[in-house]
Amino acid sequence: MRFQSPARDTLPAARLSHPIFAPFAAYRPLLEGPQWPALEALSHYWASPLHRFSRLPLRFVAQTPALTADGLHYEQRIYTRGEIATRLENWHDLFNALMWFERFDLKCAVNAAYIQEFAAPAAGPRTRRQAALTHFDEGGAIVLLRTGASLSLWDSHDWPALFSPAHWADCHSIVVFGHALLEQCLMPNALPVAKCLVASLESGQDAAEGVAAMALEIAEGRLLRDPKDLRPLPLVGIPGWHDAADDPAFFANTPCFRPLRAGRCYPPLWHRPRAEHSEFPLAGGLRLTVAAR
Repeated sequence: MRFQSPARDTLPAARLSHPIFAPFAAYRPLLEGPQWPALEALSHYWASPLHRFSRLPLRFVAQTPALTADGLHYEQRIYTRGEIATRLENWHDLFNALMWFERFDLKCAVNAAYIQEFAAPAAGPRTRRQAALTHFDEGGAIVLLRTGASLSLWDSHDWPALFSPAHWADCHSIVVFGHALLEQCLMPNALPVAKCLVASLESGQDAAEGVAAMALEIAEGRLLRDPKDLRPLPLVGIPGWHDAADDPAFFANTPCFRPLRAGRCYPPLWHRPRAEHSEFPLAGGLRLTVAAR
């Protein structure tokens, strides 16, 4: 059954107090009230920044039949023209804009990775890497762990133990990236499951540095090459994210807490590579060299 977003004029303001929306509090004026924001309202929060890799200025443009008649893929239009096609009066695309505001490095990296993959020979309509990029862009998150001690619980889908306060304390931060997750959480009974990349936060490193390092790995094709690189995480299990999470029966009776599928194994904890520098491909055959910290 296709997901149906609530009408804007029927959305209770209390839904926007859900913890998933907290990182986007600065943009509440775009989300509240019965009237949809005009496209120009998005530009108020964004001064046409340069794409990290194409180096073109980015802007939101209305997705119209005239725009899409160019025959370009959505991602190609972003990379080659700097145009982010946006449907007006649409929750999904509005939340996508918020991700461009707050997750800029990741959005640029995913877009650059798509462009690289489009240029590679493919046996079918979509490669495994394209599928992984789509899953992550729509429903992804990055989880940064302090030690990784909780990883074995996640590996076995021991959800009650993983989300217990003692074990969930291993989670330094969760960076929600998939804009479809925000859209789902507009509904009061939503049970969103994020598809996660999981990393170890190094000593002295903050979350922003960890996310930037992972964005570089995605852009360069060393991370997020297959949907199996992603771990499912039922977000309602996070302490404070659902009123019933304190009830042990919640994990037994709620369908998003699925048991581990036979034969399913997850990738190990990602660690930042030790390199003196990294290179980004740029337009015109140029490359941007970034020194590692």
